[in-house]
Amino acid sequence: MNLTFANENLQIEWEWYEQLLAFNFNGAFVIPLNHIKAVSTAQPESSWLDIRNPGSFIPGIIKAGSYYSSKGKEFWYVTQDQHYLTLELKDESFKRIILTIEENQVWLESINQYISNK
Repeated sequence: MNLTFANENLQIEWEWYEQLLAFNFNGAFVIPLNHIKAVSTAQPESSWLDIRNPGSFIPGIIKAGSYYSSKGKEFWYVTQDQHYLTLELKDESFKRIILTIEENQVWLESINQYISNK
């Protein structure tokens, strides 16, 4: 996946295999920066009660796709890598987007800086 800033938006572009594993064929998510409430690099809570619809799940390997939890509709693309980036959203179909991405701390700081300047 590739994250970029473009025109007051955070854009998440997916590789073809990530789209396949997550059953997400949009190619990219475009999230207005003013729709991001909070960003975190802490390990997100996950529950066996989460309902996958649609997506992939192999315990300890990958959790990818749309999930419904007690918090609402979420999008996960998490691998066994521990570099989490969680976006808490408002006015979007997903309440949270949870990713594992290299340089998660750099993205946390960049997004928070963007949010604080608005």
